[in-house]
Amino acid sequence: MASVIEKTIRKTVTQGVMGVSKVSAALKTRSDDHPYLTGIHTPMTEELTLTELKVDGTIPAEIDGRYLRIGPNPVTPPKPATYHWFIGDGMAHGLRIQGGKAEWYRNRWIRSGEVSQALGEAPVPCPDDREPGNANTNIVGQNGRTWAIVEAGNCPVELTEELDTIAINDFDGTLDGPFTAHPHLDPEIGEMHAICYKADALDTVWHTVVGPDGKVVREEPISVEHGPSIHDCALTKNYVIVMDLPVTFSMKTLMGGHPFPYRWNPDHKARIGLMPRNGTNADVIWHPVEPCYVFHPANAFEEKDGKVIMDVVAHNHMFNDGYDGPDGSQSSFERWTIDAQGGAVDRKVIDGTNQEFPRYDERQSCKDYRYAYCMAADDSDKTPGLINDTRLFKHDLETGDREIHDFGAKRHPGEFVFVPRGEGEDNGWLVGLVVDMNDDHTEFVILDAANFTGDPVAAIHLPHRIPPGFHGNWVASA
Repeated sequence: MASVIEKTIRKTVTQGVMGVSKVSAALKTRSDDHPYLTGIHTPMTEELTLTELKVDGTIPAEIDGRYLRIGPNPVTPPKPATYHWFIGDGMAHGLRIQGGKAEWYRNRWIRSGEVSQALGEAPVPCPDDREPGNANTNIVGQNGRTWAIVEAGNCPVELTEELDTIAINDFDGTLDGPFTAHPHLDPEIGEMHAICYKADALDTVWHTVVGPDGKVVREEPISVEHGPSIHDCALTKNYVIVMDLPVTFSMKTLMGGHPFPYRWNPDHKARIGLMPRNGTNADVIWHPVEPCYVFHPANAFEEKDGKVIMDVVAHNHMFNDGYDGPDGSQSSFERWTIDAQGGAVDRKVIDGTNQEFPRYDERQSCKDYRYAYCMAADDSDKTPGLINDTRLFKHDLETGDREIHDFGAKRHPGEFVFVPRGEGEDNGWLVGLVVDMNDDHTEFVILDAANFTGDPVAAIHLPHRIPPGFHGNWVASA
């Protein structure tokens, strides 16, 4: 824990830097349309509660729970010259499904301090030592509670089942440091493991564990350099995997008036760390890897010989061009083999097509698995932004085959998640949002995972366009 003096110095320096950044931002202008504020990304302007929803097909009666999705949606029009997709005010979307019916759809802004002020509302409860900051990247359920989360220092936000903000909540006072956008649940133990970083702590990241009761039980520091942006991590039976890759904090970018201060840094050594789940910084085994950036892994597991397998979407660079959002990098779905004894990471390309948001049947977490599902992200039509394709991919990691589900012209899927039906890895449904730009509406689509290329089992129609966001999850009813 930082001392009072350290906190005071850090706060003073931060205030000075932010002052310079705001002056620089005020001087910036742009004449073209911002790709993440127009077109498919045009923000919603109101909160809705819809209970009469049109359905094509038949919603399986076994599906019982909530589909939750979150993403950036500025509550007031931001300045296009300095807006970055990753900093927009968080908006949660949810569908309640039960008994073969879509009971409701809701969307709600996450009540950060700025959002509450913009909406003319009293601020929500917040711990005295925390900033009531934004949460816009992921939304998860654990032990009957719902959390909106983000990385780089902001605190989790607890939501009701209907997505109203309860409070800025540091896991009931048990979280000392930052949290993450991507905790990984061990389905057998019930713990959430995460690698967390903070924008003003350039030499440390943390392995943080939230116990099954929703209380933090571990915040172990790990030494790093340059302030790396570690968006995600992976988990195996014995290790948490740390991805220390060359996107790092850039003071130059922040002072230049860009509020998302992370850039590609070729001087930062790319490496992957295997940290024993209960180990310390001294126990991390570091492995060099060719420079690249990974937002998201799929699954990870250990082979009988002790080698660690991690499947990832790897980008050849990131945040090297432009300041609006993810840049025009080349991505591929890859299998990385990491020898626990040391040595360089072995990278093998499974599929070289641009793609993102890999998901799998999370009952297989930390175990060998067969199927992974990715959103295609081809830029052949020159549509700006990440959400520009009409296809989902299903990778058979045993045979090497790839199946494609194409939703049709101007129908753009986001991340799809797996909902289990019964025993067997392919026994379930894939669910997610598809934005139909033919008539500016959205569908919640249910696919049979075992009949991936077939017609959807059901589609729930939402009469408005939901801007593409980041992550969603299925939260089954208790």
